[in-house]
Amino acid sequence: MFEKNPGASVEGTVSTVVFHNEENGWSVLRLHNGKKQFTAVGTVPGVAPGERLSLTGSWISHPSYGEQLKAEEVHRLTPVGRDAIYEYLAFGAVKGVGPALAQAMTDAFGDETLEVLENRPEELTKLKGISPKRAKSISEDFKRRTGLRRLMEFLTQAGLRPVLAARLYRSYGPDALDALRDNPYILTAATVGADFFEADKLALELGFEGDSNERVEAAVLFELRYNSQNGHTFIPKTKLVAATDQLIQCGTEAVSTALDMLEEGGLIVSQPLAELEAIYLRELYEAEESVASRIRALASAPLYSSGRFQSLLEAVEREQGITYAESQREAVSAAAGNRVMILTGGPGTGKTTCLRGIAALYDRLGLKVSYAAPTGRAAKRMTELIGEEAYTIHRLLGASMDEETGATYFQKDMDDPLDCDAVILDETSMVDISLMAALLNAMPASCRLVMVGDADQLPPVGPGNVFADMIRSGVVTTIRLTEIFRQAQESGIVRSAHEINLGHIEALGKNGKDYFFLKRPLAERTAETVVELMSRRLPEKMGIDPSRIQVLSPTRKREAGTENLNRLLQTALNPAAPEKQETTFGTWTFREGDRIMQIRNNYDVVWKQQGTNELGTGIFNGDLGVIRTVDKQRESVTLDFDGRISEYPFEMLGDLEPAWAVTVHKAQGSEYPAVILSVADVPKTLMTRSLLYTAVTRARDLLILVGDPETVSSMAMNDRRQRRYSALRMRLNREV
Repeated sequence: MFEKNPGASVEGTVSTVVFHNEENGWSVLRLHNGKKQFTAVGTVPGVAPGERLSLTGSWISHPSYGEQLKAEEVHRLTPVGRDAIYEYLAFGAVKGVGPALAQAMTDAFGDETLEVLENRPEELTKLKGISPKRAKSISEDFKRRTGLRRLMEFLTQAGLRPVLAARLYRSYGPDALDALRDNPYILTAATVGADFFEADKLALELGFEGDSNERVEAAVLFELRYNSQNGHTFIPKTKLVAATDQLIQCGTEAVSTALDMLEEGGLIVSQPLAELEAIYLRELYEAEESVASRIRALASAPLYSSGRFQSLLEAVEREQGITYAESQREAVSAAAGNRVMILTGGPGTGKTTCLRGIAALYDRLGLKVSYAAPTGRAAKRMTELIGEEAYTIHRLLGASMDEETGATYFQKDMDDPLDCDAVILDETSMVDISLMAALLNAMPASCRLVMVGDADQLPPVGPGNVFADMIRSGVVTTIRLTEIFRQAQESGIVRSAHEINLGHIEALGKNGKDYFFLKRPLAERTAETVVELMSRRLPEKMGIDPSRIQVLSPTRKREAGTENLNRLLQTALNPAAPEKQETTFGTWTFREGDRIMQIRNNYDVVWKQQGTNELGTGIFNGDLGVIRTVDKQRESVTLDFDGRISEYPFEMLGDLEPAWAVTVHKAQGSEYPAVILSVADVPKTLMTRSLLYTAVTRARDLLILVGDPETVSSMAMNDRRQRRYSALRMRLNREV
């Protein structure tokens, strides 16, 4: 067919895209040259059927797919001549153009067809059935695809991820490539998501100076965004200047100048706080101000004295067949007598009982209540506990993505508020400053807010320390439950959690009916034991199905981290088999039967509730699911998220990770029937009491801790909490 030697060069037209990795452009293609077909593999970002390519590489023999060209260089060939243009369009390279319309176009415009599509779309209306609106739509899609491919090729040649092209094009449209050349640091915008160092490499290659305004401003914004991911709402100016100078070695004077320009442009806010000058990203400053203002307003307007609810409380007790402890009675009364309150306490202290009591009392008061939680699993658990449907905060507020900017926005806000008299929010310790601001912004002025959570758990992944700051401020009525009830005292899980909080490490070695500590000093033995427990010992000895077991680890990396555990557990629990379809995306193999987790919010995914005709949208960060089918012909996977069935094209697999094992941070807000906790060779930054406590409290019926006793002891003894720069407490106390 072709010359089979290194350095072979061939041309061909893409007939089928067998596989395409959106993240890095890696593709498997079927091409034809005349009557001959061949397969090629290589990096071809944004490839589409109908494109004509020139490929240079070497022929290899694949054990499963036979002979194929491994392309080292790929060049797109612009279709020239009527026949080539027809073939390009007929394959569906432009949305809305099929073989019939492609034939009509090339018959009418010949060699100028692509010129008409790009620059003279009004001439398309000469064709039968083409309205001005349709002509405009076809032309815009052609220009979008052409522009996207140019962007992808430019980024790929620069060693950058081609997936960034779509985000750039969404923000800048046809001018994206020019905008990128003018200022490569637009890649670091939150809506594009490139790493600063990716953009910096490109900028320096394009000739930008080391102390250029564009470079220094981008570095400042990078430092602020990077630190917001570590929980900080602001950074002290002295630290920010030093960190930026260390990052790009531009000199402190250049950083100070950049700060002035960014503040003048409205991107950052500078404000004196106590003895330092705080630098905020504007959106975080506005969120912190907004939360403080709204909470102060709610807290300053108590409703009634708690005494007037005595008869209602007694009625609720009779209805639920319970007699409240004094602290529980105080909590339910506080929810009735205040517009805003906090309920906190550890496992076994009766938070759920109080929550049910508050819900029942609000019902008797005729209040319409919205129930919410930060994650899908936390909302599902709340629904099961309360008996009323709870929603994620994002779903409650109608979160969507702006198609122009890629930013998140909420349909519910002060102009279109929630239709409710009260909001009961569970797992509040997980809520960051931006999400809390959005929720408060959507609450009617007269609405009540009850915030429930465990103050000893990990702080939110996002910026701020909202729950802890509100408690410490003293502004919000706070009821802290401390009494462990008799039934809970019998639980080894509950006992261990409270012993961890007290730093009593000797009690952690005492096994019980629902708690076991298997000591494995070596990380390799820890990983082996975890796999053995989940795949064999628990199913065979205790009759626990692996689907009811969740493996947790403090860390992703290292021998006992989630990445290695996921590969070991997949091999043990869902090995490759001829009857199981699978596909590879990035570093992961996704196989039918795999347990997976959504790792970023996607508001537009359509799902259908299993067994009904109910349709919905949105799969969110932390949602767990199972891969039901992998369809290589359709290049899609079918996923089951707790009965919500959704189909993902292969290019969306970057939104998923294996979830046989997940990090403790990802497990926040979830509760599992059985937990195996892997604790060995943990990085020092993660060896904290709050992380160990959060992990232990994820288990409902069984907890097996596997790992190094010294590591566990060190974590239990380390009550150090990472300092977060946040001024919410000061704002609540009017100290700012």
